Amino acid sequence: MSNLEILASAIGVWAVWLTVKQNRWCWPIGLVMVLMYAWIFFAGKLYSNMLLQGVYAALQLYGWRQWTRGGESQQGVQVSRLSSQGLLFSLALGALGALALGYLMASYTDATAPWQDAALSAFSLVAQVWMAQKRVECWPLWIVLDLLFVVLFLEYGLHLTAGLYALFTLLAANGWLTWRRDRALVRA
Repeated sequence: MSNLEILASAIGVWAVWLTVKQNRWCWPIGLVMVLMYAWIFFAGKLYSNMLLQGVYAALQLYGWRQWTRGGESQQGVQVSRLSSQGLLFSLALGALGALALGYLMASYTDATAPWQDAALSAFSLVAQVWMAQKRVECWPLWIVLDLLFVVLFLEYGLHLTAGLYALFTLLAANGWLTWRRDRALVRA
């Protein structure tokens, strides 16, 4: 456990808490966290997760734009649900991404956990895009992914990061309840 991991974990908790509260500052704070974690995962040879952090950096900018200038009135997107087709399409893209990335990592790198890391990374991208679009379905997907990340990080000695993802699981459960309530209030 390094000082960088401690600091990145603290910033990560802050960013996810702000996301649950639908505070747009979650995006620039999240950007700082993902850049720090890119280095941590590089050092741990979790290359899919390292690459994921780079994509997350771009998604942080996308989320900032969506939450501040997106939507029909350009005032930011509102909490909404995915259509069944959108849900299935997104999950299929996640599965294809997991297979492609897993194959590349298993075949061409010395990645520590190529298939598990790739699957978690691909589906995390799906959840992150849904979050940027304020889709309520992002939260149950994050719950599952965060629990699986806890197992991965414990297995490879990233104990503080495993604890962070356990906390993320609790925050995701809170986010799911909060966003569902907020969506119901908007519809009422």
